[in-house]
Amino acid sequence: MNVLIVGGGGREHAIAWALSKSPKVDQLFCAPGNGGIAALAQCVPIPATDVDAMVAWACDNGMDFVVVAPDDPLALGMVDALEAAGIPAFGPRADAAIVEASKSFSKNLMQKYHIPTAKHQTFTELEPALAYVEAQGAPIVVKADGLALGKGVVVAQTVDEAREAVRAMMLDHRFGDAGAKVVIEACMTGPELTVLAFCDGEHLVPMPSSQDHKRAFDGNQGPNTGGMGAICPSPNYTPEVAGRCMEEIFLPTVAALKAEGRPFHGVLYFGLMLTPDGPKVVEYNARFGDPECQAVLSLLDSDLLDIMLACRNGTLDQADIRWKDGAACCLVLASGGYPGSYAKGYPITGLEEAGRSAVVFHAGTSLDRDGTVRTSGGRVLGVTATGPDLDAAIGGAYAAAAHIHFQDMFFRSDIGRVWNPNP
Repeated sequence: MNVLIVGGGGREHAIAWALSKSPKVDQLFCAPGNGGIAALAQCVPIPATDVDAMVAWACDNGMDFVVVAPDDPLALGMVDALEAAGIPAFGPRADAAIVEASKSFSKNLMQKYHIPTAKHQTFTELEPALAYVEAQGAPIVVKADGLALGKGVVVAQTVDEAREAVRAMMLDHRFGDAGAKVVIEACMTGPELTVLAFCDGEHLVPMPSSQDHKRAFDGNQGPNTGGMGAICPSPNYTPEVAGRCMEEIFLPTVAALKAEGRPFHGVLYFGLMLTPDGPKVVEYNARFGDPECQAVLSLLDSDLLDIMLACRNGTLDQADIRWKDGAACCLVLASGGYPGSYAKGYPITGLEEAGRSAVVFHAGTSLDRDGTVRTSGGRVLGVTATGPDLDAAIGGAYAAAAHIHFQDMFFRSDIGRVWNPNP
């Protein structure tokens, strides 16, 4: 099969790495790809959000299957457009991807179907939102309704901070149209973790749990990022918790989307908080998380293409899905200044040495004609190691990362050492 992956980050590199192992893949393509993906797939210079150009290229070049990995093209209906053109695709249609594209939609869905989450209100006007913050007090959480690169959430510790967040989203348009509507919700407490699940519209198969680390700096300090590292599995995800999540959250969510006429095919991301009252949903995403994907797929022991085809075709209950024993850790190496402004174009050294003991997934890199790999994003690399337990996996990731250097590089030194990375 000729397979096209849409996207160009660390998540897409991990997907390409896993798909490249499938004997059913004849040729692998990625649009736009990056400097690391180029070693596994032919990169195609089409932006991930250009639906018309992507569909046209897939048709003209005989793609048999397309994996739509990022949130934006899913929300824009790329899967719908590909399927309409006769090309099978992995990922939810736009009417199901709305569980990530609109936080107010997902909150209303949870409320309607009694899926546990935080108390919340949605606002489209500034003054009522500010008045609600005053009435509820702090700590309180302010979320941009739409897609904001994983950065549209403020956990405000004071009323003033919450008011500032509301103004930044609704008045200053910090996240563009995504912040025209805001969701304000109660601040839940407890360990936070992620469970990704394969879905075929009716059936659901959870993957091993994972734990992202969103804050930029050690000790969970600094601004929220797209993710500075992840471990798999989470020590907090016990069999008892897993059972409750399946019965109270996972299965009801898939059933709810089917009942609403929005069957979900693809990877459904459950962001969970283990509160004193039991597990609750923090958020849904409509695709693999990044960097959770890098850690989780490192433990997959089955053919990813077979699983993706089963998700698309509604045969997930017949799929062979196996996982390796042990644990994984993905450590993100970032550009100085991220998640704010940062410079690009710095050469990266030590990749070959690091790759001898870990898998180095490229997130924000470019490749010169002479073979030089350079920085081109905020999150540059995801150094991912596996081991018999979490300590071994974490140690392996840091040991491999010690070989890598680029100007102004920084990373957290406590990935996997803090069990509540999103307080």
